[in-house]
Amino acid sequence: MVFQERTYSVLLVSASEKINTAILPLLPMTDYWPVTVVRSVGEARRHLLETSYDLVIINSPLPDDTGMRLAADVCSTSPAGVLLLVRNEMYDDVYSKMVVHGVVTLSKPTNTQMLAQNLRVLCATRERLRKMEAKQMTVEEKMEEIRMVNRAKWLLIECLSMTENEAHRYIEKQAMDLRISKREVAESIIKTYQ
Repeated sequence: MVFQERTYSVLLVSASEKINTAILPLLPMTDYWPVTVVRSVGEARRHLLETSYDLVIINSPLPDDTGMRLAADVCSTSPAGVLLLVRNEMYDDVYSKMVVHGVVTLSKPTNTQMLAQNLRVLCATRERLRKMEAKQMTVEEKMEEIRMVNRAKWLLIECLSMTENEAHRYIEKQAMDLRISKREVAESIIKTYQ
C-alpha cells in the first residue's frame, strides 16, 4: 500500500499453516499492525473481549466451529471489517447467509492478488465506519449538551422563578459574557442548584 498515517490492527483466526503462510506476507507492519494470529473461535472470542481490531480474517472451518457465527457477531458488535474464507463448494450458501451481516466472503482456494484486494476493501470500509462513528459522537455530544442545558433551565425556573425564555437567555448571556460554552454554564448551574 501507499504510505499512510494509519495502520490497521488485524486478528487472523486460522488453524491452517498454509493459509497463514499465504496471508501474513500480505500484512506488512507498515500497513497492518499489530497482527494477532489465533487458531480457534474460542481463542478469538477471548482476544475480542480484551482488544478491538480493525480487521478480522477468519479461515473457515476452525477446530471448534465454522467461524460463521463469530463473523456475524464481530460485525454486529464492533466496527471491524470481517473477511471470511470458505471452501469453494460452500461459497454461495455461506455468502448468502453472511452478506446480510456485512461480512466479506471469499472462496478458497484463492490467489494473493484477490486476498490483497479484499484486504484493501476492508480497510476502505473501516475508514468509512470510522468517519460515521465520529459523526455519531458529535451528534451524541450535541444531544447531551441540549439535555444538560434543559436541565439547567428547569433548575433556574424552579429555584429562581424564571420563565423558560428568561432561563434560556440567562444561559446564553452567561456563555457569551464568560466566553465559555452553554454546556459549561449549564454544568455550573446544575452544581449550584442541585
